[in-house]
Amino acid sequence: MQINWLTATDAARAMQAGEISAEQLIDACLARAEEVEAEVQAWQFLDSEHARNQARKRDEDRSKGAPCGLLHGVPVGIKDIFDTEDMPTEDGTVLHAGRTPARDGAAVARLREAGAVIMGKTVTTELATYAPGKTRNPHNPEHTPGGSSSGSAAAVAAGMVPLAVGSQTNGSVIRPAAYCGVYGFKPTHGLISRHGVLRLSPTLDHIGVFARTLDDIALGCEVLVGGDERDPDTRMRARIPFRDIAAQEPPLPPVIAFIKTPLWERTEPDTREAFAELIEVLGDRVAEVDLPAIALNALEIHRTIMEAEMAAALVDEYDRGRERLSESLREQLERGRSISAFDYQVARARIPLLNEGFADLFERCDAILTPAVAGTAPAGLASTGDPAFCTVWTLCGMPSLSLPLLQGANGLPLGVQLVGQRHDDARLLRTARWLAAYVTAEEQM
Repeated sequence: MQINWLTATDAARAMQAGEISAEQLIDACLARAEEVEAEVQAWQFLDSEHARNQARKRDEDRSKGAPCGLLHGVPVGIKDIFDTEDMPTEDGTVLHAGRTPARDGAAVARLREAGAVIMGKTVTTELATYAPGKTRNPHNPEHTPGGSSSGSAAAVAAGMVPLAVGSQTNGSVIRPAAYCGVYGFKPTHGLISRHGVLRLSPTLDHIGVFARTLDDIALGCEVLVGGDERDPDTRMRARIPFRDIAAQEPPLPPVIAFIKTPLWERTEPDTREAFAELIEVLGDRVAEVDLPAIALNALEIHRTIMEAEMAAALVDEYDRGRERLSESLREQLERGRSISAFDYQVARARIPLLNEGFADLFERCDAILTPAVAGTAPAGLASTGDPAFCTVWTLCGMPSLSLPLLQGANGLPLGVQLVGQRHDDARLLRTARWLAAYVTAEEQM
C-alpha cells in the first residue's frame, strides 16, 4: 500500500516509531494530489513547498527529541472558511479574494499544536452555503461531492490526506461524507471551538471531521475538542478520551432506533432497498420508531433560525456585493432580512423542547439510525444535494456520524447516519464501531 493511504492513526504511529518520516508522507500525499487533483479539484490553495517545509520542521523537531503530538507529521486538509495565518482564507467567494488572516482559527491552532501538517485549504461552496464550488466526486467526476465541505470530503476519499476538517450548519459534513464514501462526524454543538471560522448561524454552526476510519475520527476529536472563551457555546470540560471509549466493546449489545422521518418518500429506491436489508441484518437489535411529534416541523424551525442569522452575519457581503453573490444566496439573505424578531425568538425557543422530546427515546436506545441522504450523489454539478435528512439533528445540536456502509446500484457510496444524544459523542463512536463490525460480520457469514 502506498503510504498516502495510511490512516492518520497508523501514520502518526509509524512516524513515532521512526518507520517513516513526515517528509516522506507529505511527498506521498502531494504525489497523489498531483495524480488526481485535475479531476477531483478538492483544493482551493495548495503550496507544495510550504507543505514540505512544515513536514521537514516536524522531522527536525523529532530528531531533536522534542515531544510529538497526537498528529505529529500527519497531513490535514482545512476547509477554506477556517482562518490560517500562513495561507489565504477566501470563504468560497470573490468578495473575500486574497484575504489572508493574521492568525489561525482555534481549530487550526489545535491541529498545529498536535503536530499536524496543514497541507492546504480545501474547496468550500460559496460562503459555505448552497452554490457549488469546483470539486467533483472522486468516485465519479460527473456527480456532486456534496457540500459545503466538498473539498474536505473529496480530498480524504481520494487519498490526498487522511484527515480533514469542515463545518455543518445544515448538512455540510454528513452529506459530502455520505456521497464521497468516507466517515464524517459532526459532534455535539459547542464541543469544538468555532473561533476564526466563517460565521453563518451561531445557533447552528458546527465543526466536523472527515476520515477513512473511525479510529481517525476519534483521534481528530481528541485533538479538536475543548473549551474556548472566544466561542461562548463551548465550555471548559475534562478531557474526553474519545479513542479509548470508541475502541471499547459496549457493555451490552446496543439498541438502535430506526427513524425514517417524514422525508422517507424523498429517498431513492436504492436507499429504501439498502435500508431494508440493513434492518434485516440487525434483527432484534433495531426497532422502527416514529420521529417525536414535536420534531415534525423541524425543517421550518431550522430555516427560520438559519436564514435570520445568516442575514445578520453576512450583512456586509449583501450590502456591498449582492450582485456578486449567487441567486440562491441572495434569496436566502433576503428571506432572512424579512423574518420578524418574534418568529426568530419563537423558533429558537423550540430547540430545548425538541431535545426534551428526544430524551425519552434515548432512555430506550443507544443511537438513532436514519438515512444520511436521499440516495447516492446526484449526477451533475449544479447542486450539492438535499441536506434535509441532516436538518433535525443539526437543529438539536446532536452528534451525528455518516458511515460508508452501503452502496447504490450505480456503484456509488450510500451513507448511513447514526445519531446520538447530546454530549454522548464518544459513546456514539463506540456504537458506530459495533454497528460497522456487526454488519461486516453478518455479510461474511
